[in-house]
Amino acid sequence: MAATAARVGKTLGIESVKGGIHPRFGTRNVIFPLKNTQYLEVVEVLDHPSSDKAPFGQAVRARSEMGGGWMGWCVAVDDLAPFEERLGRSSVPGNRKFPDGQELTWQQIGIKGLIADPQVPYMLRWDTGTEDLHPSRALEPQGSISGISIAGSVERVREWLGTPSESPLGEVEVQWEAPNGTPGIMSVTFETPSGTITL
Repeated sequence: MAATAARVGKTLGIESVKGGIHPRFGTRNVIFPLKNTQYLEVVEVLDHPSSDKAPFGQAVRARSEMGGGWMGWCVAVDDLAPFEERLGRSSVPGNRKFPDGQELTWQQIGIKGLIADPQVPYMLRWDTGTEDLHPSRALEPQGSISGISIAGSVERVREWLGTPSESPLGEVEVQWEAPNGTPGIMSVTFETPSGTITL
């Protein structure tokens, strides 16, 4: 995780911060705070029983064993009820312990879907009162995500998200490609102090 975060930081020319441990998922992360309430995280699985039980831990482990790369993407929403109803299961709580003892909490759903079909995002709802701990506020943002290239189908993702009338990614441009292999994120384009950079 540390080596990957250092390489990404050097390439993008932006700073990262240690995020902390996700006790329920058996993972920990490094965060790159970005503008527009965006953030990039580098995640590592821990040698802990929860990483084998929790779908998020399973997803991180599987991606790591494949050699790393883009695991997936996430969409923040105000209400998870429509997704719970459509997917037929309840959201699960998530939390991250900061090195200074503070705790960020949220609810999420869709990791199992992401594991089965990596082109689709998982959905997250931040708990009330955690706004100041949002990952995008961990440092002064130095860049933003301007584009994502996804191997997959826009129709499939719109169906997964409930066919929203507006793009859940706001101003981020999404390029869809027909996958030759496994669907999922191919690349992400960032606007940085050094210019436009694609990883």
